[in-house]
Amino acid sequence: MPQATPSSKILEKGYTHPEVLVTTDWVEEHLKDPKVRILESNEDILLYDLGHVPGALKIDWHTDLQDPIMRDYLDSAAFAGLMAKLGIGNETTVVFYGDKNNWWACYALWVFKLFKHPDCRVMDGGRKKWEAERRPLVKDVPSYPKTQYKASDRDDAPIRAFREDVLRHIKDRKPLIDVRSPQEYRGELLHMPDYPQEGALRGGHVPGARNVPWARAANDDGTFKAAGDLRTIYEGEAGLRSNADVIAYCRIGERSSHTWFALTYLLGYEHVRNYDGSWTEWGNVVRAPIEK
Repeated sequence: MPQATPSSKILEKGYTHPEVLVTTDWVEEHLKDPKVRILESNEDILLYDLGHVPGALKIDWHTDLQDPIMRDYLDSAAFAGLMAKLGIGNETTVVFYGDKNNWWACYALWVFKLFKHPDCRVMDGGRKKWEAERRPLVKDVPSYPKTQYKASDRDDAPIRAFREDVLRHIKDRKPLIDVRSPQEYRGELLHMPDYPQEGALRGGHVPGARNVPWARAANDDGTFKAAGDLRTIYEGEAGLRSNADVIAYCRIGERSSHTWFALTYLLGYEHVRNYDGSWTEWGNVVRAPIEK
């Protein structure tokens, strides 16, 4: 790994796995490090073309990470091909960043972890912090030599939940975290405020789920809150415990991947899964139980 120990700015936040976060300083120092590949993943797919971190490549959550026909992720052969195209080897340190407090960056990292890529990190603060610090942005799209990447078989079970898993959680009264807005949770909206209200026939939330909006884990500058503040939110308010079997969900799994990242890496929870079917599946399933 290019970084033996996390920076003091990260360490002082008290995370269980501080090595998964890097600062904007660290990224700027490693812009030309051949062992590091920087990937930008945004909600606004046009942002990359307007300017990006020098040397960064774009990864599109829809066209790059999804199966083109089935509602599922790419398979191991396609993942290996994507890694080869991006110039990523099995030992490459991959640093993700993006807009909206890194929600899509965490989503991309989560997909990489389905294939067990070993060294994945997030640039704390994402585009917001990089731009606020007036660090360099370029429009040039870099190219890197293709690699020979050996992809593991995709392993969903440890970090991905399906509808049947959620039904068992309801029956067993295990913790479910709905990370959407309060209006979505209450069934007043089918999508976030100011977004088109589409994607589900019914509004509400999974029975028994607690509402902890994803963005509460972030500071105003886009960085993650310190571990103590996160524990206040997830343990003090939502009643979670570090040994709990937790499922997080949102509308399509991107906001909940941010919460999955915070619980798994920053607080050290060992049993957190992201239900990527989320409300676009649950709100359309015939006879799926819903609360408002």
